[in-house]
Amino acid sequence: MDAIWNSIVHIYGYLALIPVIPFIIVFFAYKVYAKDTKKAVRLAMDVTTVFLIGIVAVLFDRQFGSRFGLYGILLVMVLGAGLLGNAQFRKRGIVDAKKIFRTVWRLSFFSMAVLYVLLMFIGLGETFFKI
Repeated sequence: MDAIWNSIVHIYGYLALIPVIPFIIVFFAYKVYAKDTKKAVRLAMDVTTVFLIGIVAVLFDRQFGSRFGLYGILLVMVLGAGLLGNAQFRKRGIVDAKKIFRTVWRLSFFSMAVLYVLLMFIGLGETFFKI
């Protein structure tokens, strides 16, 4: 059982290192399966967000020497969900949790992608230029 868990952790680590790879794999697999490009992009975004959260948390921890990366990301996501839920309740009088989760998850994809690129460039710059 331990070998299976280690294999899963290593596969996740390799896919999270370059999150474009799982995006492309999921996108083309679902596009071939369902023949729907719009749904394929959405599904690829949803799956890739898991990998982006992991790698951005690690990059943040290494860059700033902390252990708060994952917790900070989750905290921002929960706060965003709370703010969206409050706005939705004030506007409609009811909260659609599925819609809020989907919105926070997709916004997390875009913000994690930007943070991934930014933190990778900073890390590579420090490595190559010894800043």
